[in-house]
Amino acid sequence: MQAQVDIGFDQLVQIAKKLPAQQWTKLKAEVEAQSNVDTEREEFKKLLLNGPTFSKKQLNTIAETRKAINQWRTK
Repeated sequence: MQAQVDIGFDQLVQIAKKLPAQQWTKLKAEVEAQSNVDTEREEFKKLLLNGPTFSKKQLNTIAETRKAINQWRTK
């Protein structure tokens, strides 16, 4: 069984402030770990979006080469 509760940000902060030191440390580590994952994903996304791409001329050359190889293979 699972229950879902809508808590405002201010209420969440108040609850977090009331946590014992050990639980506060665990919560902080969990939040920081999640933010590191998000940062890594954003960096990877930027890398992929800013990476090299083929020009139209290069794509045409590749298409022509594939066509020639396919013709050669069917002979």
